[in-house]
Amino acid sequence: MRYFELTCTAYLKRDIDFLESFEKIARFINFCMVKDTSLKTIHESRGFKYYVFGGLLPVEKDKLYKKGSTYTFTIRTIDENIADKLFNNLRENINNPNLQVIQTSKKTIKRFFINELYSATPVIATTAEGIFWTMDKDGDILKLQRLLHDNLEKKYQSFYGKNLNPTQNFIQLLELKNQKPQTIRLTKNGKTIRFFGNKFRIVPNEDEISQKLAFLALGCGLGEKNSFGGGFCVAKANKAMQGVFR
Repeated sequence: MRYFELTCTAYLKRDIDFLESFEKIARFINFCMVKDTSLKTIHESRGFKYYVFGGLLPVEKDKLYKKGSTYTFTIRTIDENIADKLFNNLRENINNPNLQVIQTSKKTIKRFFINELYSATPVIATTAEGIFWTMDKDGDILKLQRLLHDNLEKKYQSFYGKNLNPTQNFIQLLELKNQKPQTIRLTKNGKTIRFFGNKFRIVPNEDEISQKLAFLALGCGLGEKNSFGGGFCVAKANKAMQGVFR
């Protein structure tokens, strides 16, 4: 297994508030995707997109990204076709009123042993009742773990065409890191839409299948709404276990 990581340096053409930043990045990526026939099909489909992106860095203390300044954001995907075509499209001089990508680098990350996962952006999970999982609305941690595991397992089966047949949830320990739900906001048809999620510290189990799912969470996002920036994770690696995967 592997994923592909694009690191983009963006020049801001206007001030962007933190709450609107995810939508601005998502729309920029979407515009890059519709320029290519195969990526346009993925963008317009209702299935998994197989990519995720993180927010603008560094985060401003006043939550306002400044016009005329440069920031970085990261896109990850398990689909090499998406990585290659986005890499080319992102570097073109795209006429966008909000930002301009002035530099993009690409690297390939091979599977490694993951000791801990940390969600850098809100992880969004929808229950069978059709509501976003939050501690106030639901509070069932075991249900949340099942939702996150099942979502990753479906992504794996959909992309690789194989069944994993796990014997346990990939999560050994889940720690909620926020007191109040976190949100990703976007506008559609003039209306504001909010996705409610949470920040987590996750210790995955050490077995092969659990490690594959933890790595997949890094490569294309944990939970739902990944193409809007939901579920972008970073990992703490166990150096003693590096080299165990090929």
